[in-house]
Amino acid sequence: MTEIENQHPQFDFVAASHEPPKGKYLYYLALGALGVVYGDIGTSPLYAFRESFHSSHGIQPVADNILGVLSLIFWSLILVISIKYTIFVMRADNHGEGGILALTALIGAKRRVMVPGTVRWTLVMLGLFGTALLYGDGMITPAISVLSAVEGLGVATPLFDPFIIPITIVILVALFMIQSRGTERVGRIFGPVTLVWFLVLAVLGITWIVRQPGVLAAISPHYALAFFANNGWNGFLVLGSVFLVVTGGEALYADMGHFGRAPIRLAWYSVVLPALLLNYFGQGALLLQHPDAVENPFYRMAPDWALIPLVVIATAATVIASQALITGAFSLTMQAVQLGYLPRLSIIHTSAEEIGQIYIASVNWLLMIACVALVIAFGSSSNLAAAYGMAVTTTMVVTTILLFRVQRTRWRWPLGRAIALTAFFLVFDLAFWGANLVKIPAGGWFPLLIGVIVLVLMTTWRQGRSLLALRLRSGSRHFTDFVEHLDFEKVVRVPGTAVFMYSDPDGTPPALIKNLRHNKVLHEKVILLSISTVDVPRVPTTHRMTIYDLGRGFYRVILYYGFMETSNVMRDLALAPENGLELDLNEVSFFLGSERLFATAKPGMATWRERLFVIMSRNAISAANFFALPPDRVVELGTLVEL
Repeated sequence: MTEIENQHPQFDFVAASHEPPKGKYLYYLALGALGVVYGDIGTSPLYAFRESFHSSHGIQPVADNILGVLSLIFWSLILVISIKYTIFVMRADNHGEGGILALTALIGAKRRVMVPGTVRWTLVMLGLFGTALLYGDGMITPAISVLSAVEGLGVATPLFDPFIIPITIVILVALFMIQSRGTERVGRIFGPVTLVWFLVLAVLGITWIVRQPGVLAAISPHYALAFFANNGWNGFLVLGSVFLVVTGGEALYADMGHFGRAPIRLAWYSVVLPALLLNYFGQGALLLQHPDAVENPFYRMAPDWALIPLVVIATAATVIASQALITGAFSLTMQAVQLGYLPRLSIIHTSAEEIGQIYIASVNWLLMIACVALVIAFGSSSNLAAAYGMAVTTTMVVTTILLFRVQRTRWRWPLGRAIALTAFFLVFDLAFWGANLVKIPAGGWFPLLIGVIVLVLMTTWRQGRSLLALRLRSGSRHFTDFVEHLDFEKVVRVPGTAVFMYSDPDGTPPALIKNLRHNKVLHEKVILLSISTVDVPRVPTTHRMTIYDLGRGFYRVILYYGFMETSNVMRDLALAPENGLELDLNEVSFFLGSERLFATAKPGMATWRERLFVIMSRNAISAANFFALPPDRVVELGTLVEL
């Protein structure tokens, strides 16, 4: 049983914008956004500035280079975050939701017709690849963030050096262990703790800027240009480390649906941006006075008595950043499942009030294993930084390309205007991407490899489901033809209601034919039920159900869900009486088709991909569980299918 493609007219009602939050509620949401949205970019000062002077770059911490790097950091935050994301990219919302997968759905990722080689097919593939890459860098982010925070213990005293890796692993394992309990209660303190963190960043920076106020001259782009002129190729490669200051940019867009544009922008301009700039300039001021502090300028800014408390608050901030990323991975996976790019997974809602509070065990444990393995394999945050950024830069380039499509098709911009803005964004996007290419041998291959694997899985599942639907339909009959040849005089009708779930809204469910053939009965009321996931985040209850009376006790029912929703058939069938179909849920039995798949040499997919699809299908949770059907009223009828 598979979900049907979107055959319903566009749900324009979902696009109706809500009033932006005002007053105290606006500030409350902005505080919440600090913990969820800005955790990743907020912990970058722990390692980003330091890595720009890594020995591999050959850039010495002299005044001109320090001011040059600071100028690059300043303009990166302004151009990438303050202009590209907060002003333009966040306008490209999918009915309030953001993120590259929501953006991909916006250009038609769910539609049935997807001809390889066409512009839309190419853009959708780019969007899926960008989505897949987020899993790769998502594995590195908790590892590098927590490890860089704990490394502050080694700055306090060398006695902690042997314990840095074990402590980091314990923190990461504990973080993943508590995921199944939900983060609703802990999440309430994310904002206040992160606010304290940003205040600490600002105070640390100010204490050194007042000692070296000349560091503020780096605001001038002249220093960035001079840096490239003086350092040539090595100066260009430093962009790969400078990029670390904006790696959380995608989070602004991805979490837009939780908070809205206004709170995210308010938090950025009033708290996050000033705190980050003050801290980075403070680290630069420190190096102007003490170039020998280049190994860890962030912790060297603090007085000795404050080192341990600083490690504690930094660790708390990195745990929050990691938590936000893990939650984002769960949400991204649910979207992919609903859009038909990943098999059905067990999705547990950990909060009755918060829609986004979900837990996916398989994703959780895979992320944990990957994070721990990365910490052990790389051994330090500097080594991890050498592998970090390649996937994120690629995703940012893809976002810019997809944004061009939105500008032309959704915003109706003139071609010249759209090209001009896209070219402007691509100048620095491609510069960062090119500088990160050299990281591939040093570990940048890892997130790329994960991205390729996830992309293969997503496209294989999508194509495999289409192939399976084709095979099932080839042996199926159109429902009108089935009814015309059915001898109702000889068919025994039994009391009750039978629900047959099938992907083709016009076909006859194989389970119905098998039940009639073997049991030789029909229920008094027969419902042909299809599930349709549409290209919007959520569908209001008033538009959840469409019912067609097919006559002779047959009804076709289509339930519509957004890609941010999980299906609950029993709950939503209760809406039937409101839509003109009297239904007693206590008398309903569900009949599902259960396909046993075999890979063959028939035209369709490559044999290895068919085998992969078979494995994925066997490991998907049952349709009964996924659609929340009562197990004591489900009948599964098997079918052998050769792919």
